[in-house]
Amino acid sequence: MKNTDVVVIGAGPTGCMLAGELAAAGRSVTVLDKRDAPSPLSRAFGVHARTLELLDARGLADELVASGAPSPGLKLWRGAELNLAGLPSRFPFVLITPQRNVDSLLERHAREQGAEIIRGITVTGVQQDGDAVTVRGRDTSGEEHAFRAAYAVGADGAHSAVRQMIGQPFPGKAVLRSIMLADVELRNPPDSIVTVNAVRDGFAFLAPYGDNLFRVIAWNRRHQVDDSAPVDRAELRDVIESAMGTDYGLGAVRWQSRFHSDERQVPQYRTGRVFLAGDAAHVHSPAGGQGMNTGIQDAANLGWKLAAVLGGADDSVLDTYHAERHPVGRMVLRTSGTTMRMMTLRPWVLRKLRNVVVATLLRFPPTGGAVAKTFSGIGIRYGHRTGDSVLVGRRAEDIPTAAGRLYEVLRSGGFVLIAERDVPVPSGVHSVTRLGDGPALLMRPDGYIAWAGDSASDGWRVALKRWTGRTPVSA
Repeated sequence: MKNTDVVVIGAGPTGCMLAGELAAAGRSVTVLDKRDAPSPLSRAFGVHARTLELLDARGLADELVASGAPSPGLKLWRGAELNLAGLPSRFPFVLITPQRNVDSLLERHAREQGAEIIRGITVTGVQQDGDAVTVRGRDTSGEEHAFRAAYAVGADGAHSAVRQMIGQPFPGKAVLRSIMLADVELRNPPDSIVTVNAVRDGFAFLAPYGDNLFRVIAWNRRHQVDDSAPVDRAELRDVIESAMGTDYGLGAVRWQSRFHSDERQVPQYRTGRVFLAGDAAHVHSPAGGQGMNTGIQDAANLGWKLAAVLGGADDSVLDTYHAERHPVGRMVLRTSGTTMRMMTLRPWVLRKLRNVVVATLLRFPPTGGAVAKTFSGIGIRYGHRTGDSVLVGRRAEDIPTAAGRLYEVLRSGGFVLIAERDVPVPSGVHSVTRLGDGPALLMRPDGYIAWAGDSASDGWRVALKRWTGRTPVSA
């Protein structure tokens, strides 16, 4: 029996992000994964602005950006365009990079922080009592292993064994079958922007990796086969040409696969001492590329809360994980599902109406800006208590401080108080002064505002104690 603070099942981007957060906070964490080695496949391909901001707060974003191709927007329906260049973020784009780059970065970071990642372990049981969780597993040689932890997190994907073991249902429905996925070379590529178009019997989605290499997602209404069926190059070319009006000089197909799309979400992200995150908690349409991003953001929300409760905060802090992230998962299901349904409209009149209406709305700055914020994740905000500032629960922009950019300051990994300009920083918390005008802000480790007001008041101390159980001592 191995004892640890937290056992994470699943060493994908969600599990490794969570492990890195816990280990950086000084907690022991063991990650179990049934695969002997990291997957070489790259189902996901886009990293959105909010995810990049979270990685920036851990010093990881610049390295990842260097591995991919920033796309400043999306071209839709041959006329509509979603512009991301105006996002109030250091990352006004969607980064197109293979998921394996994200996986390797987050796994390396987790290991560097002290997380233990054990591969080749298939989890066979998860039992909890009032004090801890016991996770049992079997390695590739058949040897049994057991891990005892204060908490466990299932980050083991859409077919989560942990979800089944704790009895959480996964209600929802299938949306589309036989979606083709491929990495291809294009000799006459479109502009370096994500390009999408849909016609009566299918759609195609092209995302540029750089050097004329593109990720393709395509669907053919007239050819619905099992996920195990290979992607025929001729069919892929025909669907691209039908949707786009050209095959862009389709060259080599480096990798191909098929998958089906479901819309599902668990009713509860927490079951006692066991939590679900990422695809284990929610799956949805690939439209918008939200899956990996939502999972990484789940982990960023849950990690510091587990660390806080392990350090003495009230257990109710862990309930805020479900309260904050379940609505986000529901919103992603709704928006990605709506987008997919627009892409698969069949009647000519409805497709024509879609093209005109979407193009008009996206050209209208308030609407286009709101859609860009939702798509990128920077529009996500959490609730606040009655009497709190309206800023509480909002994502903080990367404001300048006396110690550097806010997201550089957040690399400490804990709560940070941003005091008003020219005001002495209070004691009892990591604090810096802001260089511009504005109220004092108590920042959560995940870049959301926990309190806003006058730093001379006790408000930030009350908020800090509520979240961490720690009472800062006044000077």
